[in-house]
Amino acid sequence: MDTLNASPRVLLGRNAKDLKEDGSMPAVVYGPKQEAMPITLSSRDFDRVLKTAGESSVINLSGLGEAMQVLIHDVDRDPVTNAPRHADFYAIEKGAKVEVAVPIEFIGESAAVKAGANLVKVLHELEIEAAPADLPHNVTIDISALANVGDQLHVSDIQLPKGVTLKIDADEVVALIQEVQEEVEEVAPAADLGAIEVEKKGKEEGEEGDAAAAA
Repeated sequence: MDTLNASPRVLLGRNAKDLKEDGSMPAVVYGPKQEAMPITLSSRDFDRVLKTAGESSVINLSGLGEAMQVLIHDVDRDPVTNAPRHADFYAIEKGAKVEVAVPIEFIGESAAVKAGANLVKVLHELEIEAAPADLPHNVTIDISALANVGDQLHVSDIQLPKGVTLKIDADEVVALIQEVQEEVEEVAPAADLGAIEVEKKGKEEGEEGDAAAAA
């Protein structure tokens, strides 16, 4: 289990921006038995834990007295650099189960896809409930069973670890095979050259008649 060291935050509001200069990041931790507490932590350490643990794994948060287990509940990112600039941590109540959305990892190869069909991923996350110690980092589903156009995989096809229960309808579609729709290029109607020639000839004859009348 990853560990993050934090400390109570003194700089609040606009002054919290000054934390960036020394490589720190503002955050807040709260929960059913934890009053909201502004904290600060290393930006580098947070980036590392975010990449390895993600938002669905339990993290030990130390440096605030008694160590607590938390989940990364929300991350605010810079709109330009996409770098995290603030985080919310959810303090887990001891002995209580938690509900999280874990990413779905698609494994295997589909014969239909290899033949040229499209794999449509309907779900990318799965809502589950488990004790903190039983939370998986992700769940996997094998797409090799998708052999023909129209085949589907459902939530019930996902093998969940022991102690993990679904918080979503088991009949929900996770992925399906769809036939590739070919785009039909619109072709402009061919010009009637014969009509153009007749119209042009008639116009020329008319112009010659007018010239003769004028003479």
